[in-house]
Amino acid sequence: MTTALIVSSLLLWVAVLALAGVVLALLRQVGVLHERVAPAGALVGRERPQVGESAPVLADVDRGGAEHRIGGTAPDGASTLLFFLSPTCPVCETLLPVVRSVVRTEGPSLRLVLASDGADAEHERLVRELGLEREAYVVSTELGIAFQIGRVPYAVLIDASGVVRARGLVNTREHLESLFEARARGALEAPTGELGRKRA
Repeated sequence: MTTALIVSSLLLWVAVLALAGVVLALLRQVGVLHERVAPAGALVGRERPQVGESAPVLADVDRGGAEHRIGGTAPDGASTLLFFLSPTCPVCETLLPVVRSVVRTEGPSLRLVLASDGADAEHERLVRELGLEREAYVVSTELGIAFQIGRVPYAVLIDASGVVRARGLVNTREHLESLFEARARGALEAPTGELGRKRA
């Protein structure tokens, strides 16, 4: 009886050690895969204007009545981050605080323009719930058409001379930061990443 218990215990320990070895091997493989997969950036499509091209020059009035000029030479020398969103897009709502944080970090050299279209009531709810009263928030179908926006959240980074420096679908902070990384490196396009959420 005692011998059977000892043998049983030994077999259990052997099984536990074998399982531990399998778990360690799997952890190693996960680490290798993590190193091989580079952080994904914003998904860049064939929309126009493309990176390196001049942005269309447009003037739109935001919800507060202030006029905002998109494209062309910026008189204050600031770049523009156009962030296209939809009030019915949960990813957009989640990403908005990140967008505002990035713009604050960049300081006066970057201005933010939120852009969307649709019913006023939905935009009023979003502005109220997320405290966007002080943000430039343009509701304009023409702006989305001019930049060929088909999905949101989508961001376009335009430099002070009116040239598109980066653009793409942005679902995460990493996607958003990839636009600024592309601008800093002078890349012709942001690195590609996962597909964004379709506009609701």
